[in-house]
Amino acid sequence: MSVLITGGARSGKSAFAERWCMKHAPSAVYIATAQVYDEEMRERVALHRRQRSEADYAWTTLEEPLRLTELLKELVDSHQAAPMVLVDCLTLWLSNVLLGAGEGSDSTEVVEREIERLVEAVKTYSGQLVLVTNEVGSGIVPEYPLGRQYRDLAGRLNRKMAEISGQVFLVTAGIPVELKSRAYEL
Repeated sequence: MSVLITGGARSGKSAFAERWCMKHAPSAVYIATAQVYDEEMRERVALHRRQRSEADYAWTTLEEPLRLTELLKELVDSHQAAPMVLVDCLTLWLSNVLLGAGEGSDSTEVVEREIERLVEAVKTYSGQLVLVTNEVGSGIVPEYPLGRQYRDLAGRLNRKMAEISGQVFLVTAGIPVELKSRAYEL
């Protein structure tokens, strides 16, 4: 089963995801998808590494910005029982995939194929998955094409992940609210 945790920047979604894992398993694999391009990001990554190492919890951290689908399959193949996995975060992975696809009219199709591959990997993962993602569609419409393309792809990714997840949490101002059980059915 997968659990999707979404929210805005600095909403507390990652901290909630970590606490969720700590409550539900004695250890977990932490897949970090960030890439370091500047000093500010280097400091963020170092802070997150330090926080995990200081936590009273058995995290195994794997840093993988692009090969998320393959890594999930490798984790199943290399363990007797698939481990609890926390992916932080899907929207960083998405931006890595989008930028790797390059500019051009087919980049959306390339990224959508990767999203479908990830959806299948999440659906077939035999262990517990906790997926962190950003809610990017509630703000203003980006003024440049790449920003609009990213926002649209992130919305589709989040919708697909929510559909296949057993629980979906929205974290706002540090307060997690479970959404899926409250969904209105037509």
